[in-house]
Amino acid sequence: MGPLLLVLLLALILFGAGFALKILWWVAVVVLVVWLVGFVARGTHASGSRNRWYRW
Repeated sequence: MGPLLLVLLLALILFGAGFALKILWWVAVVVLVVWLVGFVARGTHASGSRNRWYRW
């Protein structure tokens, strides 16, 4: 009974980690898209040089 519970617990942990990693991949894709849109759509100064769209 102990090894069976251990295998079930391991499967549950790996399933949870896989789900969390999939969510993190989607978050990373969304952040990349937002960064690319901000990079392309940044404004310009009066002198014609491009402005940074982020604060840091």
